[in-house]
Amino acid sequence: MSSRCENCIIRQFNSLRAMSKEELKKVSDSKISKTLKKGEAIFKEGEKLDGVFCVREGVSKLSKLSENGKNQIVRLASKGEVMGQRAVIAEESTNLSAIAVSDMEVCFIPKEIISNTLDTNPNFAVEVLRHMAHDLREADDVIVNMSQKTVKQRMAEAFLYLKKNYGEDTDGFLTLTLSREDYSNVVGTATESCIRIISEFKKKGFIKTSGKKIGIADERKLLDLIEGF
Repeated sequence: MSSRCENCIIRQFNSLRAMSKEELKKVSDSKISKTLKKGEAIFKEGEKLDGVFCVREGVSKLSKLSENGKNQIVRLASKGEVMGQRAVIAEESTNLSAIAVSDMEVCFIPKEIISNTLDTNPNFAVEVLRHMAHDLREADDVIVNMSQKTVKQRMAEAFLYLKKNYGEDTDGFLTLTLSREDYSNVVGTATESCIRIISEFKKKGFIKTSGKKIGIADERKLLDLIEGF
């Protein structure tokens, strides 16, 4: 599993692409490769991180615990994404938890490497800022969605998002299988409501299900629902 960062195609998708060959060699020499099983925590909310995590394979859910004890999934992080950048650069405890939703391979990069490169490579600093700005924009979109769209609209959006970003298997089911609880944490509702909506969508022919798996049966109907028709 351990490959050299210089040769890793994943870095093309994140801020590491702005590092020089020498800097990447330092990252490679100091990184630690980790394998995680579905359900395992990469880090927990409130933890002090000693470095960042680069996703080589698999998907993680980044979530925040609300005051009523319910998790809100803020976003999913997949292949090529770096997790924990903000907390490491700001030298704060992380405000999110990262849990594997599929088996994962991640590379842990110590924070000294990140800090030193930020000090000496302005291109890397700009790339990091760009990625943080993108995350902020996504967070803004989540807030607007939560306040302006119904739970059903948010659920329809979640299914289409998973299809667009992670694809379908040969039987037409979403490749990334989330639990009903995860879906409820994505859209911000009770698990019971989530189960009822999935059942209603299935009856109306919008989606199909097989055990935990969900497939999109009528994309147009889901889009109409999102657009308020």
